[in-house]
Amino acid sequence: MKIFAISLLAACGLALGTSQALAATHHHAAFKTTLVVAMHDPGCHWFSVHGAFTRTASVGGPVRVENRDEATLKVASRHGMQIIPVGKSLVLTHGNYVVMMKGQAVDDNYLKLTVR
Repeated sequence: MKIFAISLLAACGLALGTSQALAATHHHAAFKTTLVVAMHDPGCHWFSVHGAFTRTASVGGPVRVENRDEATLKVASRHGMQIIPVGKSLVLTHGNYVVMMKGQAVDDNYLKLTVR
């Protein structure tokens, strides 16, 4: 009887662990779009979309914004300000965002992002 109970507990633990692993995999797979902010002159930073550089982008969300610029980026929305250090990324959900470089010059680009 003890062997049966131990086997039953082990099977339940295995099933629970597998379901949690599948849930974690599904969570990471939810981000289908990665939008890169890259260094490009003139204007310092741009969205890189399919090899072209643009100051505006509209994507279905959620979206992962990756910073490949030369400095930390600030992402502003009506909910506040977030930062993306160089080489890091940030996941954004539905909303309108303005992306700028930390301590940016007056003539640098302000990037506008709409996440649908």
